[in-house]
Amino acid sequence: MKTPFIAFILTLLMQTLAHAQSNAPTPQQRQPMTGQTPAQTRPTDSTASSLTDYGVQIEAEPRLIVVMAALEAAGFDPTPTGKQPSVFRQTVRSNNSSIDESLRSRLRKFYEEHRLPAPATPAEQSARYVSLALALGPAPAFELPARTDDLPPAVFEVLDFTTLVREFYRAMGGERTLASYTNAYNAEAVNLRPPAAQMVSTTAAYLRTRPVLSVVERVPVSSGAKQSNDSKRNASQQRYETRERARRFHLVPDLLAAPGAINFRIIADDYYAIVPPGANLASSDLRRAYLQFLIDPLLARFGREIALRRPDVKVLLDALPVSSATTANAASTPDVFTSVARSLVVASDVRIAENARTQTLALEADRQLQASGTDAARRARIVKETQDARLRVTDESTLHLAEAYERGAVLAFYFAEQLRGVETSGFDIASSLADMIRSFDAARERNRLTDAATARARATMEIARRRSSSEANGNLTAEDADPRRTQLIKNLDEVDGLLRARNYSEAERRLRPLMNEFQGEPRVFFALAQAASLSAQDATDADVQTERLGRALANYRLTVNAASPETDKALLSRAHAAVGRILAFLERNDEAAKEFDMAIKLGDVPGGAYADAVAGKRSLKQ
Repeated sequence: MKTPFIAFILTLLMQTLAHAQSNAPTPQQRQPMTGQTPAQTRPTDSTASSLTDYGVQIEAEPRLIVVMAALEAAGFDPTPTGKQPSVFRQTVRSNNSSIDESLRSRLRKFYEEHRLPAPATPAEQSARYVSLALALGPAPAFELPARTDDLPPAVFEVLDFTTLVREFYRAMGGERTLASYTNAYNAEAVNLRPPAAQMVSTTAAYLRTRPVLSVVERVPVSSGAKQSNDSKRNASQQRYETRERARRFHLVPDLLAAPGAINFRIIADDYYAIVPPGANLASSDLRRAYLQFLIDPLLARFGREIALRRPDVKVLLDALPVSSATTANAASTPDVFTSVARSLVVASDVRIAENARTQTLALEADRQLQASGTDAARRARIVKETQDARLRVTDESTLHLAEAYERGAVLAFYFAEQLRGVETSGFDIASSLADMIRSFDAARERNRLTDAATARARATMEIARRRSSSEANGNLTAEDADPRRTQLIKNLDEVDGLLRARNYSEAERRLRPLMNEFQGEPRVFFALAQAASLSAQDATDADVQTERLGRALANYRLTVNAASPETDKALLSRAHAAVGRILAFLERNDEAAKEFDMAIKLGDVPGGAYADAVAGKRSLKQ
């Protein structure tokens, strides 16, 4: 029987956990490791300071406020049919009604003459004006940039709107009215801070990387004096100086934007995400924008490696289907660096979303199995439904990767596969990028769309079925909607973010009450094991490291004893492989080999650690 063993391990676990809590260094005492931001070494009590550590500024943008208010006066109205305009939009409309009719007429005429043809959405209609606003100088001059050739081509279509914006600014009341509007935007910015802090911290933690917040470059220095013949001969002695440029990710609320549409712009070292009211900050659109901010400077370090693979990437871009290539050429320059960057962004986003959905499915399946008791038929049905749901999740991931591939992200599938290894390694993605770029097989990548066709078709049919269903197959019963289980999923997701941020003491503090509330829950044991194992990597004292590894082994074994072989194969696979890695580190090779064999015996289950176990056993032989 397992009960005496579990009782013994639980006693040992509580003793060692108490010891760790009393002796573990505080987050402030720990030095950040590679891949950590300063914010990741301490609890984020202040979202403002946390966001600053991640390079994020949430602020009202006066230029955008004025341009969008002028666009409102011109007749732009993104309010969905049957819905009432927001209170703020009604306020702006009321203020605009007092503006001279001649100016309003010219604004309307400009907007109508430059309106995009159907079926352009409200978001597409306003996108050019958003870009224009970010290109202009501050009020009241709203000066155009010195180099207009750097502007996006679409902005040129509405460039003359600038003259009307200047006139509108004076007519609307200038600085006084703008200050009133800005107060409303700042109130919205305050609401955005907590979810934004959660999004950026978990995104950076997934890549285990530190945001690059400045760029240092060497620039030639001109003396300004006329060169002599001697100085010309010594041109090789050109002097240089270093200059530092700040990089920022601006999260800008837009109370007059089209609902649900997040606009993303990059202007030099500033990345702008324009967020409409009520936007979901955990959405893929915003996450991809921040991923771009994280990834661009990382890839810039490996420009030489990318340049060496330029011919292979170019072959993949040139081989895109004609219709897709046309789309890629229009929507994004088929530049090799752009393609590589976009591929890594898409792959990261897809993996983050898939991991979250898979974890939710696993927890929900476990809850249902516990509620099913010994009813074999019901348990079999739950297992089958969970397997089908997981297949749908992976199919949708394949669909997203395929669509991105056709738009020019031709390494999206490859990076998605590579990221699985990064997820389990615990290292900063920057340490793997050079090898990733060097190692892809162009011949294999060229066949990705063909290989994905079946899964893509299934996903497309499933999405169409859901859209056509009035209630999206409302199968959720009162039992399935258990708020306790929903809270557990939420808590474990937050703990996962803490573990990725290497805030182990806080993760363990949050897990302890879950052990009592959800007794015998294997995922709580697994999370405790991860916290102990990962914190052991930070330990510089051998005794502390040994104690933490002992706790990790105890919790991984509790996971194995509590998990169900029917529905928790992935969790069992990961637990056995993790125990194998620890035992191998402790040079207990025979025991490690047995653990790796048990993980391998479970097969290559989705979300498991089959490949890790195979590699671990191979390393033992070597």
